[in-house]
Amino acid sequence: MALQDTCFSPRQTLRCPRGRVLDLRRPQVMGILNLTPDSFYQGSRVGSPDDLLRRAEAMLTAGAAVLDLGGYSSRPGAEHISVDEEKRRLLPAVAALRQAFPQAFLSVDTFRASVAAEAIAAGADILNDISGGQLDEDLLPTAGRLQVPYILMHLRGTPHTMTQHTHYDGDLVLELTRYFVQKLQELRRHGVTDVVLDPGFGFAKTPAQGHELLRRLPEFGVLGLPVLVGLSRKSMVYKPLGLSPEAALPGTISVQALAVLNGARLLRVHDVAEAVQTIRLVATTFPALVAS
Repeated sequence: MALQDTCFSPRQTLRCPRGRVLDLRRPQVMGILNLTPDSFYQGSRVGSPDDLLRRAEAMLTAGAAVLDLGGYSSRPGAEHISVDEEKRRLLPAVAALRQAFPQAFLSVDTFRASVAAEAIAAGADILNDISGGQLDEDLLPTAGRLQVPYILMHLRGTPHTMTQHTHYDGDLVLELTRYFVQKLQELRRHGVTDVVLDPGFGFAKTPAQGHELLRRLPEFGVLGLPVLVGLSRKSMVYKPLGLSPEAALPGTISVQALAVLNGARLLRVHDVAEAVQTIRLVATTFPALVAS
């Protein structure tokens, strides 16, 4: 299970369209912009085009390196929408942000190849796929053709069935590592070379499994690729505390600090200013660790 088995070279930078490079040698923040009416955290839902621009500007001003736009809610029990509806929600938002913030790095959160292709054409830089290409057989070939950075997440089942797939026969981290190695080999065959790994906190994992993954996050370092961690206001934060997502910001900050200490290079968050401050303070206390 060594790095050479993936055919990838260790890299902590992402080569994006228009000749730009996203540097993940130090931890960065990805701000969430949900273009959906049913995302699990109500405070993340964008209400209008003007709201989108206001939120994006606030996130970028607070220090977000990437804005992640999604038009399909992946929470358990969320409404299934058509490809056309996802495009209707997503594509105008990508185009508007590209025009308003030409230097921003834009990520599109989709598992559909046609949505990904049109979003990249509209100005997105990064493809964030929760499915690892499992929900659309054209997604990985499309990622190769687009030649954009690809975020590879671990998922079992679908967003609607994933809560039924939380049993792992063997070691949890070993199973995820094997999954990543297999998918990295597939991506390499399709010509994708810039990849970020996402363990998929909350996706086919119980809160307890999420805490195990957080504790063992350094083990994914064997693959030599940057790791994205999405913990913001999730059930592994609020359920053990007996809270709601709305009350889970302090807990979120705590687990994000642990993620950075354990090697995360990209935090996907609802609350950008707090995450940026967390990274800065961790870097102040552990400068060598964060800069490694």
